[in-house]
Amino acid sequence: MATDDGVPLVSHWIGGRATEGSFARSGDVFDPSTGRLAKQVAYASPADVDAAVAAARAAFDAWRVTSLAERTRVLFRFRELLHARADDLAAIITAEHGKVLSDARGEVARGLEIVEFACGAPHLVKGQFSEEVSSRVDVYSIRQPLGVIAIISPFNFPAMVPCWFFPLAIATGNTVILKPSEKDPSAANWLAALWAEAGLPAGVFNVVHGDKVAVDRLLEHPDVQAVSFVGSTPIARYVYETATSFGKRVQALGGAKNHMVVLPDADLDLAADSAVNAGFGSAGERCMAISAVVAVGGVADELVAKIDKRIRGLAVGDGRGESDMGPLVTQAHRDKVAAYLDAGVDAGAALVVDGRDHVVDGDESGFWLGPTLFDHVTPEMSLYTDEIFGPVLSVVRVATYDDALALVNANPYGNGSAIFTNDGGAARRFQNEVEVGMVGINVPIPVPVSYYSFGGWKNSLFGDSHAYGTEGVHFYTRGKVVTSRWLDPSHGGLNLGFPQHE
Repeated sequence: MATDDGVPLVSHWIGGRATEGSFARSGDVFDPSTGRLAKQVAYASPADVDAAVAAARAAFDAWRVTSLAERTRVLFRFRELLHARADDLAAIITAEHGKVLSDARGEVARGLEIVEFACGAPHLVKGQFSEEVSSRVDVYSIRQPLGVIAIISPFNFPAMVPCWFFPLAIATGNTVILKPSEKDPSAANWLAALWAEAGLPAGVFNVVHGDKVAVDRLLEHPDVQAVSFVGSTPIARYVYETATSFGKRVQALGGAKNHMVVLPDADLDLAADSAVNAGFGSAGERCMAISAVVAVGGVADELVAKIDKRIRGLAVGDGRGESDMGPLVTQAHRDKVAAYLDAGVDAGAALVVDGRDHVVDGDESGFWLGPTLFDHVTPEMSLYTDEIFGPVLSVVRVATYDDALALVNANPYGNGSAIFTNDGGAARRFQNEVEVGMVGINVPIPVPVSYYSFGGWKNSLFGDSHAYGTEGVHFYTRGKVVTSRWLDPSHGGLNLGFPQHE
């Protein structure tokens, strides 16, 4: 589809097909490496959202009673198609988000892991059975789907984050409406078309695009039973409070300020490599990016020098080439992140590497900001307090392990933290004492594998359930316990006493 000006149009996907909807409003989608308009995306009206919910609700009655065997066959077909065409999806991600192709391929691979986990649905939704809990009485448990699920995903992982949710929601018998970021929307429609090719019935997976209008209608719609959200903490709190006020089940994953604690006995080359990889991959636009390196004792000078050397060797440019790091997603976001550089200098931090000066191999109109390094950052500076979500790495110096732990635990975010050390006792103490949901020991980005669950603590999570893994299965299902007795002719008669086990 295209607009009247010939610009490609990203439309909604409702009831098994692409549809423009009302198309009263739209947004621009840019190629971050050139700064040029690439597409437009239709913004859903409340009526468009209602149409998607109606399609999902209509499909639910049949999909929930579709056998686990058939659901699994569809999931396996989807998995095979996604695996075979992973490079196509990666190219879409790079073109609209800007991350380099190798990073985009990694995103698709991690999303594919959740699809593979969901293929085990027959085992994942098994209940339990107890025979003869009383005379000729059996008790068993079952898990049943909720209904229509809304998934609201962010721009930084347009494929992986939706894959955290919809494979399990679909595998457990629910139907889905995905509202992706309007900044890079095309991956969602590509996935919808792939589901259709895999044989998923029309209406089980739907996509609506847009802004707050679409989100608010999903949060309040009476036929939406649960909401899965990933985004900044203020919006996550809003989504959680709004949706729960309408009686919905919600998992809302918010922002982060991830620390990497480096102890004096650590391998500093490994630590420097890890800080650069985790701080500047995807231009720092990751909820699990390391944004604060906490240097303990006397390691800071040497560690900063090693990080500085590695940064200056990074190639920044068009992600479709041989670059290590691409542009940021939009001009507005680039300018917001760049403003922190002046704020950091004004606050007294030492600007070791200024990303605005980095030589870029790309169109000068692209949304460029090179990797940036600050030293002597203190906890009251905006460099530290804010989730910058860009290629800005801050080094905070502390004297002892206890000081480092206190710093991490005092932070209002609790998404993930890493410690670099060769001391097993220190690592074990850290994993027990640190107040975050995900911990890395000599691993800078501790994103759990698919059969565990992803999620933080404190202001990084609203709701009780983490994403995917066992917690994801439980989030998309409700437990039911059945107590049964099949009478033979010897039973009967009146007894008004409270039932007792015999």
